[in-house]
Amino acid sequence: MILLSFGHGYSASALERRLMPQGWEIIATTRDPKKAEALHARGLTARVWGRDDLSGDIGRATHILSSVAPEGGRDPVLGAWGGALAPCLDEKAWIGYLSTTGVYGDHGGAWVDETSPLTPNTDRGRARVAAESEWAAVCRQTKAPLHIFRLAGIYGPHRGPFEKLRNGTARRIIKGEQVFSRIHVEDIAMALEASMTAQKRGALYNICDDMPAPPEDVIAYGAQLLGLPIPPAIAFEHADLGPMAASFYSENKRVKNDHVKADLGLSWLYPDYKSGLKAILAAGG
Repeated sequence: MILLSFGHGYSASALERRLMPQGWEIIATTRDPKKAEALHARGLTARVWGRDDLSGDIGRATHILSSVAPEGGRDPVLGAWGGALAPCLDEKAWIGYLSTTGVYGDHGGAWVDETSPLTPNTDRGRARVAAESEWAAVCRQTKAPLHIFRLAGIYGPHRGPFEKLRNGTARRIIKGEQVFSRIHVEDIAMALEASMTAQKRGALYNICDDMPAPPEDVIAYGAQLLGLPIPPAIAFEHADLGPMAASFYSENKRVKNDHVKADLGLSWLYPDYKSGLKAILAAGG
């Protein structure tokens, strides 16, 4: 099995750790030549985006994963390599696109599932909707097995509240009934692997844990685990957030994961942020 991984980052690396011991070949793209060297040292075939020719890799790959975010309102993978991908997509065993639950926009804290309307109110969310549509259009024309994964907020080792709590920069920002959905990176990798082996001809899945929660609760629990004082509460209107951070608070929803768990027979390793944070800390994170 050969996976061509466009934009091989945090989530794809977790999948890599599952696939490599099984004998998979992974061809990974990155924009950074130094990161390409690190990927090569881990046993991957590394390609530098914008420098290396991927046409041969596209033909050889049995599976394709794109983790690349939209740029300028377009999907950069299809923009650069759509011409090479389209003729052979129907020959692939699996095609995965990592999207975001940001495509749903704001639902006032209500639950959303894969059938909910897409009403993004950020440029990032609208770009993701457009990218999903681009991939769907290309794969529909070729009857290729496209699987779209709408990921909630990703956390895991070296990506969580602990570093900010330790250095004193963590903040507990309070905004009414605001909640976010999250997912541990190892559960993303488990869902991707399960999808790759299920031999379905396409699917749309929300990837999130079972416990949407206010962000301030996550910070408080992390502080408790570290034995540190819980940071004081700061009202959202006084938090002086930058545009990017503030945009996350403009969308409030609870994301359902029933479909992916039933369709792929999954039980999360970390069904809530408490179990996830405990595991990260136990592993030295």
